[in-house]
Amino acid sequence: MSATNMNMMSRIVFYEDRNFQGRSYDCSSDCADLSSYLSRCHSCRVERGCFMVYDRTNYMGNQYFMRRGEYADYMSMMGMSDCIRSCRMIPMYRGSYRMRIYERENLVTRLQRQQPSAP
Repeated sequence: MSATNMNMMSRIVFYEDRNFQGRSYDCSSDCADLSSYLSRCHSCRVERGCFMVYDRTNYMGNQYFMRRGEYADYMSMMGMSDCIRSCRMIPMYRGSYRMRIYERENLVTRLQRQQPSAP
């Protein structure tokens, strides 16, 4: 499966009101300004994939990580002061991972290298 096909599997649905009420907007990619589709956004449902949502347009302001699940009133759950204004899809990665751990901030003394298997 190509990276493009894997990313197309991501999907989030935004709702104008709490508890999945009001108009909705289905999104499967980045959206810099949700106000083009909804006047406000107070609940969402992540059906597939993961997204980073922002309380300002153009991916600005506070950001919140959303994984698969239902967020009927995420403002009170997550302490958001405003509604969602933009979102970015987090691409799925299906490859091997490498990690280098350093002893000091200057990245000179390497302690060990790990290559865990990703699920």
